Amino acid sequence: MTKKAENIIVGISIGDLNGIGAEVVLKTFEDTRMLELCTPVIFANVKILSFLKKNAEVTTNLQGIDHLNQIVVGKVNVFNLWKEGVNLEFGKNDDIVGKYAIKSFVAATKALKEGIVDVLLTAPINKYNIQSEEFAFPGHTDYLDKELEGNALMLMVHDKLRIGLLTDHIPVNEVSKHLTAQLLEQKVQTIKNTLIQDFGISKPKIAVLGLNPHCGDNGVIGKEDEEVIRPTIKKLFDAGTMVFGPYASDSFFGSFQYEKYDAILAMYHDQGLIPFKTLSFGNGVNYTAGLNKIRTSPDHGTAFEIAGKGLANPNSFREALYLAIDIFHKRNEYQLLTENPLKIKQM
Repeated sequence: MTKKAENIIVGISIGDLNGIGAEVVLKTFEDTRMLELCTPVIFANVKILSFLKKNAEVTTNLQGIDHLNQIVVGKVNVFNLWKEGVNLEFGKNDDIVGKYAIKSFVAATKALKEGIVDVLLTAPINKYNIQSEEFAFPGHTDYLDKELEGNALMLMVHDKLRIGLLTDHIPVNEVSKHLTAQLLEQKVQTIKNTLIQDFGISKPKIAVLGLNPHCGDNGVIGKEDEEVIRPTIKKLFDAGTMVFGPYASDSFFGSFQYEKYDAILAMYHDQGLIPFKTLSFGNGVNYTAGLNKIRTSPDHGTAFEIAGKGLANPNSFREALYLAIDIFHKRNEYQLLTENPLKIKQM
């Protein structure tokens, strides 16, 4: 990763143009103070964004560029990834618009891999209309896991609340099939590493939720908690990782137990996302932990029901920007602290 003190280049994939993605991007950079923190590069088309800017009644100044070597520091750059017009119908599920969303995302990811941009922010996509022979992934995270080094983990972040997912975009009836000691160890280790290098927590405490109601009630309601989760936690704890559980998810958040831990690992998507979105009130961030590059996104979807009406709230996207910048700095600090460790002299 390029070590910079300022002028972080932020690549932004535009998401589904029939949704609210472009609106929250434009509203975020309407505040010119944001350009003191970073230089955004939006992968789209300046004519389309100018139209969307007018429709949303925002005043963001846009700098169109035709090549990535033309990025202007301190401006909102729009890389003209395509020249042709795109027919937009706000709130409509459109396969053609979906292709442009993926075109933007793939190009922004390539720029991230090549070091042209330092971090990646992704605006929301529609998981239905992005599917094709060229892009057969359920969403952003799975593609990034393939393209970047490491093991991707979906980590939802809001202030000190951090919830990671053992499994993410799979059917509920397949969760238990994916639950293995190996996967659990891998995800706990990924959370531990990201808390240390990306959040500056030297000795993180991690809680693990159970899979079944009441953590299986000693095997009465499923055996996974007793046979897989509990022994794996003990193995990790005995090896020096501060990991605890399993905890029954129905009472863990209501009793405020989550406040005692630096991160929580949920077994499946809704087990983690329902309490997270209830507690974060639309200000949460989706961070793809475990990779060699930084990617964040807002915690909401395309919001077709309000698209094109100028009603979209940019808070979550703004928080995603702040988090990406913070993690960029934290990683650089961690690398500087650990790249030349002192050697212990043998007596």
